[in-house]
Amino acid sequence: MRRIARISLAIILSLAVAILTAWAGLAMWYRLPVAELGRALAGVLFILFGLATIIALFSRFRIRALVLFAAAFAVVLVWWSTIRPFDHADWAPDVARQVTGTRDGNLLTLTDVRDFEWRSATDFTERWTTRTYDLSNLQTVDLFMSYWSGTKIAHVIISFGFAGGDYLAWSIEVRRQGGGKFSPMADLFKSNPLVIIAADERDVVGVRSNVRREDVQIYRLKVSPEAARALLLEYVLDANALSTTPEFYNSITTNCTTTIVKMMRAVGDVVPLDWRLIVNGYLPEYAYARGALDVSLPMSVLREAAHIDGRARASGLSPDFSRSIRIGVPSPGPIY
Repeated sequence: MRRIARISLAIILSLAVAILTAWAGLAMWYRLPVAELGRALAGVLFILFGLATIIALFSRFRIRALVLFAAAFAVVLVWWSTIRPFDHADWAPDVARQVTGTRDGNLLTLTDVRDFEWRSATDFTERWTTRTYDLSNLQTVDLFMSYWSGTKIAHVIISFGFAGGDYLAWSIEVRRQGGGKFSPMADLFKSNPLVIIAADERDVVGVRSNVRREDVQIYRLKVSPEAARALLLEYVLDANALSTTPEFYNSITTNCTTTIVKMMRAVGDVVPLDWRLIVNGYLPEYAYARGALDVSLPMSVLREAAHIDGRARASGLSPDFSRSIRIGVPSPGPIY
């Protein structure tokens, strides 16, 4: 029995060492401030060290090997803790600025609201504006899902609608440097900062539907004006904080979905843990199950009506874009 217990413990410890070794090796590959050859060499050496530790766990040297591995991994953690996001770089134009806001009663003034005019992915006119919104005119909240890689993963955008047909969309993104690309794997390892973008829908939604040709869908949420205002102001608080204290984007823990969930919880909403918060392509089904969509219709009907691509491309990123993409989309209406 003691032998079986030792072997079982060795197997459990081996799995833990394997996971930590893989993480440390990848962290070195992505973040060590040396040339590619040096990063590869460091990662391979640590992986070999981890494999040697696993072999030693099944021998009489198990304690010594485990202590040495723990010490080496602690050094990696100390180095990892010194990596901080930078706030000045040659950013890609569409994420070059971080929105900030101030409130005076019901008036919300936002600086650096994006209003780009897109002709192609590389041909666009840059515009950053200052806008003032009357919070007493806030009426709706809509969920945009932009599917860029199959049906399981999507980029999430929340848009706030005001009386008179004005919409303000918020997008939580990777702050790429000029020429940089989004990499879900690299962004698990402190590769890029986070940025919160506030923009016109025909900019931040239209670039995805019309320029990048992603499958963009819209879902109109059942939300009270009070809850809508609280969520919008939480976006502003997070944006202001990010403007002074940069954070890293993380493909799992700090992304376009998890950050929204954090905000919703901050304003008192109950958001139970669910696998669809990670595999976020199914976020509309999660919202439907919680009664946040028009449950008088089957979810399949809402999905079918949600696709905006045809209407968006017919609109051609015109000033009428926001109205056009909502034609035929079921709306539960606000709760008063």
